[in-house]
Parts: sequence; structure tokens; C-alpha cells
Amino acid sequence: MKAIRVSAYGSPDVMTLAELDDPVPGENEVLIDVAAAAVNPIDWKIVSGSMKAFIKLPLPFTPGVDAAGTVIAVGRNVTTLVPGDEVMGFIGIVGAYASRVVVDAARLARKPAGLSFAEAAAIPAATLTAWQALHEHGALQSGQSVLIHAAAGGVGSAAVQLARLAGAHVIGTASADNRDYVLELGAARFIDYRAGDFSQQVPNVDLVIDLVGGTTQTRSWAVLKQGGTLVSTVSRPDADHAGIPAGATGKHFATRTDGQLLTELAALNASGDLRVHLDSAFPLAEANRALERSMGGHVRGKVILDMSA
Repeated sequence: MKAIRVSAYGSPDVMTLAELDDPVPGENEVLIDVAAAAVNPIDWKIVSGSMKAFIKLPLPFTPGVDAAGTVIAVGRNVTTLVPGDEVMGFIGIVGAYASRVVVDAARLARKPAGLSFAEAAAIPAATLTAWQALHEHGALQSGQSVLIHAAAGGVGSAAVQLARLAGAHVIGTASADNRDYVLELGAARFIDYRAGDFSQQVPNVDLVIDLVGGTTQTRSWAVLKQGGTLVSTVSRPDADHAGIPAGATGKHFATRTDGQLLTELAALNASGDLRVHLDSAFPLAEANRALERSMGGHVRGKVILDMSA
């Protein structure tokens, strides 16, 4: 099998393409012939070494959290999948940038027939993150208002659509060239984050989904209603400063892999209620270029690695 390997932390150029023996599935695992993998910001953060204090990995390792492909072997305890099944999943914190990978069967969902492998690979981590941010941590209810930062990215695109499906009033921030895209996803209002301070333009909202961090997160407290919630995937919100509305709370979480929830979200993609946008695709051998594209910060939807290219 072919796999991207990281032997030392650094820029995307530290990644190399290697030939490895095929892995063997454990009792609760399946072996997947990978057709596509998605690039996520966590991938290049891990490769750079900026996460090594929190995520300890033996070197060398293969990056990648999202994969879609075909099951070719199953462990003896696996009864839910058989060879030939087409699957997708948030497989773990590493491993997807490879032509074959072993995955715990509980992390996987069957790929809907109407989705390409590239589309399927783009769904798991981003959509699970968006759902968990909105519903498990943000407790979003129909009729509430939600401000979603980085609304054109992978997680943001999913969050806008899921919030709309939940009956929320959605406000999205992104760069000006993504205005039409974010509104088409279902946002009722768009704010160009470069054109002024969003905290002076947004009325009190029930929920903020922070996918940016830094000063964007700090200024987000000001737009919350009393009792509102700020949910961040980037860092733990600091509630220890002036101007925070009474009863407002901040939450930070790491996305949970969940094959059953992913199955339900994949059904929304299959029905057309939820769609995924593919920003660009690169062959596995050009994974460094794919990471550089993601690191540029202006990806619309998801960057994909196509194993057939």
C-alpha cells in the first residue's frame, strides 16, 4: 500500500510517500481500500507539531482523519459490515492519507449510493463537528438565532445547513467572495468579516459557533443574549473579562467519532437536505499541496485527496 509518512514535524514538505505492508484488521476492525480522504485543519496542525503537547504520536505517522472507500476484510467480531461494502468515516486522529487503512467498525457509516467517494470523504469530521457544536453543546432550538464564523469552510458550510434545517435564523461570516455561497447554504444574513467589526453589526444571538478563535472569539461574547452560548472548536472561551452578558457560557470540545450519528447525517446528504462542496482535489503524492491549500485559510468546503489520481 501507499501512504504519506511524517518522520519529523514541520511544514507540509516534511511529508513523503512510502510503500508499506497492508495493515491487518483487529477483531473489531475492518480493512478499507481507500478511494478518497479529506484534508482538515487538524491534519496540518498535527504535521506542524503545534499539537504535539496534546496529541502524542509515535514518529513516523500517517496523517488524516477522514476516509471513504470499500471494505476488503473484516475482523472476526465484526457483524455489521462485509467485504464489498462502501463506507465512510471519521477514522481517528491519523491514518487516512493512505491507500489502505484499518478502522474500528463502530466509527463507520455506509456510503449512500448517490454520493461519490470524494463527497463521502468530505462529510464525516466536518459534519459531525457541526452537529455536535450546534446540538450537543449549543442546544440549538427552532426559532433561535446563531452566528457561525468561517461559514464557507468545511465545518461552517455544514453548520449553516444544519442550523437552517433546525429552524434557526442563521448569520454567517466569511470573506466577501463567499457571500452568495453562504446565503445559498441557508444563511439569512451574511457579514464580510473584513468590512468591519461583526460585533457592531450583529443583534443579540442565542448561539455563536466559533471556528476561528483569537480576537474573533473574544469579540463574539458581545453579540450573545443573556444566557447565550459560545461554542468553539478552536480553544476554550475565556469568560474572565468585562462585557460578557449575564448567564452566558462558553464551551470547547473535541469532536466525537460516532458511526450511528454519521449514518443519520449521511442520510441527509443522500436526500439532498445537506450538501457538501468540494473545493479542490489532489493525488495522494501531492498531499503537501493539499495541506498548503487548506492552510491558506480561504477554502470553500473541503479539500480532497483522490487515491485514484
